Amino acid sequence: MKPSQLVAIVQRLQTMADQNTDIEIRRFEKNGVERCVVTFNQEQDSFELEDLEAKQTFRFDDIDLVAIEIFEILQD
Repeated sequence: MKPSQLVAIVQRLQTMADQNTDIEIRRFEKNGVERCVVTFNQEQDSFELEDLEAKQTFRFDDIDLVAIEIFEILQD
């Protein structure tokens, strides 16, 4: 059984939320191609996901929902 990609995504997001900086940014890629950029805003306690292919931006206040969205983007 191969390791869960979803767990790895959640761990990266949790690390972002645990930092003591105002803004944390992580880039998610597949096969060397950047697929999305996630920003965590400490002041607003929310994640902003930019889907680079669809050219859309989404805001989430739930770590599970943003993780699922990242997972789906990486599966395409």
